[in-house]
Amino acid sequence: MAETHTSPQEGSLRPSPLYPRHQALGAKFAPFAGWEMPLEYEGVIAEHNAVRHHVGAFDVSHLGKLVITGPRALEFVNSCFTNDLNRAKDGGALYNLCCTVEGGVVDDVICYRFSEQKILAMPNAANNADVARRLRDAAPADIDIADEHTEWAVIAVQGPEAPGIVADLGLPTDHDDFMEFKTASFEGTELLVCRTGYTGEKGFELLVPTSAAGPLWDELMRRDVQPCGLGARDTLRLEMGYPLHGNDLTTDITPVQARMRWAIGWDKPDFWGKDVLTAERENGPRRRSWGLEAVKKGVLRPGMDVYDGEEKVGRTTSGSFSPTLKKGIALALLDSGWKPGADLEVDVRGRRLPVKVVKPPFVDSSTR
Repeated sequence: MAETHTSPQEGSLRPSPLYPRHQALGAKFAPFAGWEMPLEYEGVIAEHNAVRHHVGAFDVSHLGKLVITGPRALEFVNSCFTNDLNRAKDGGALYNLCCTVEGGVVDDVICYRFSEQKILAMPNAANNADVARRLRDAAPADIDIADEHTEWAVIAVQGPEAPGIVADLGLPTDHDDFMEFKTASFEGTELLVCRTGYTGEKGFELLVPTSAAGPLWDELMRRDVQPCGLGARDTLRLEMGYPLHGNDLTTDITPVQARMRWAIGWDKPDFWGKDVLTAERENGPRRRSWGLEAVKKGVLRPGMDVYDGEEKVGRTTSGSFSPTLKKGIALALLDSGWKPGADLEVDVRGRRLPVKVVKPPFVDSSTR
C-alpha cells in the first residue's frame, strides 16, 4: 500500500515522500523551490565529511522528472537542449542545458537516454514546470511530454563506500561508465540505478516509485549510511565547482560565461540559443566564471562584490566555507582577462577579504 505524506505546512510547501522518516531522524527542514526538504541532520560539516570519507544518502526527490516519448523523441530533445544526446548510448545519461533564444540558462538538466523514442529529463525543482512548458510549446504532434514529478523519489547514495552499500542492497554497481544507468528490482519494485551524483564522489542516484521509497531509505539507514541534507549537498558541489542554477547559472548567465562550453554540442544543426552562444564563443565572453579562495579567515557568500584595488571587477555567484579545505571558497563572475593566481579582494560586509583566483574544482574528484 502506498504511504501518505503530510507536511506541517500542507498547501504551501510540498513534502517529500520520505518526509516522515526525515522527521523521525530529527532533520531540520527548509523551504526549497516549493518543497519542504531536509537542510541538515547532525550538521553540515559532519554530513559533508561523511560523504567525502565514507557514505551519505540524500533525498533529492524534489528534482523534476519529464518523460519525453515519441518516434523522434531523441531528435526533438536534441533540437532543444544544448548537448548532443548522440554522445550517449541507450542506458546512458548526459548533462544538458535548457537555454533561452538569447543564450541564458533556463535550467541545467540531466537527460537519461532509454532509446531514440524515450528520454527522461530531470530539471531542478524550481524550473520543472517551465522546462516542461517550453518543451510542450515546441513539440510536434507525435511527441508526448509527461510530467512525473511526484511519481518518483530520488535517493542519492554518495561517497567512497557507496558501491559496497548499493551492492549490499542487491542492486547493480558494475556500470561501465560514469553517467550510465541500469534497471533493477528492489523488493519486487523496478527502479533505476544511475551512476550519477553531484558531490564529486563515487555514488549512485536511485530513482524509485514513491510507494517504495520508504523501505529503500530504511535499508540504507540500517546500514549506517549517514543521512545528509541539502546544506551538505551544496558545500560538496561547490568544492567541485559544480554550478547551482539560480546562482551560477541564470537566464542572465550564458554557458560560455559559466565555463560550460563542454556541455554544448556545437556541431548540432540547432538548439535553443545556438546563434547567440556561437557568436559569444567566437568573440569571447565579456565575463567568465572562476573560483576564489580566501587567503585569510572569512566566509564568502553569493552576491559579494569583487575588487582589484578600487575597481569592481566581478561578483560572487556561490560561496561558503569549505569543510575539506577549511577556508572560504566561492564561484564568481569576473571581467574578462583574469587568470588563476591573480590576487583580488571581496567585500565581506564592508571588510575587504583577500582572495586568490583559481580554476575549479577546489578539490579532486573521485567520481571516476
